[in-house]
Amino acid sequence: MLEVKNLSAGILEDISLTVGAGARVLIRGANGSGKTTLANAIIGNPDVPVKSGKIFFEGKDITNLPTDARARAGIFLGAQNVPEIPGLSVMTFLKHSFGAHYPDVPMGVFMERLRAAETRLSIPNAWLGRSVNVGFSGGEKKRLMFLHLIVVAPKLAILDEPDSGADADAQKTFGEIIREMKGAAFLVISHLSPSFAPSAEISLQNGKIVTK
Repeated sequence: MLEVKNLSAGILEDISLTVGAGARVLIRGANGSGKTTLANAIIGNPDVPVKSGKIFFEGKDITNLPTDARARAGIFLGAQNVPEIPGLSVMTFLKHSFGAHYPDVPMGVFMERLRAAETRLSIPNAWLGRSVNVGFSGGEKKRLMFLHLIVVAPKLAILDEPDSGADADAQKTFGEIIREMKGAAFLVISHLSPSFAPSAEISLQNGKIVTK
């Protein structure tokens, strides 16, 4: 599904990796090792331009594709530090995101998926009327991120420290959701013991993959 070939971007040097359909890959490394840089390079963050190498998604070269086009193609980034968006409600954000991914799918399908995700994550319906991430705790922001993840159901989800700020019960739930979404592939950056049963593990050090 994803192939990174000899990628150099930011601190990263000559990174090559592949992620197959349904894989759950854990990425480890100390702070500053390049984990978040890798996530940003794959999603196409313009602050992390590619110096050399290629990124392929489902066999297509996306190295120079804009970030929004990568998202519509099915790549999801759950950032470590999610932005607050005053004035934009969670419901409006989710509706627009779903519509961008599935322009021909009725909103009734969106509502069914949203309600199921709310129940799965024990999210109060009142949260949907609040501004995106404004006034939410760290753990609550991560629950909203997983709500977004379930609603858009991407082909590839890149999650940067999804368990940070979450309590033990939430971490357990997040791990269960990752295991349940069998149609998606995952790249998960985490310092904690994984609760999602990774199928592979990659370690980064000083911008390079460390072979054990």
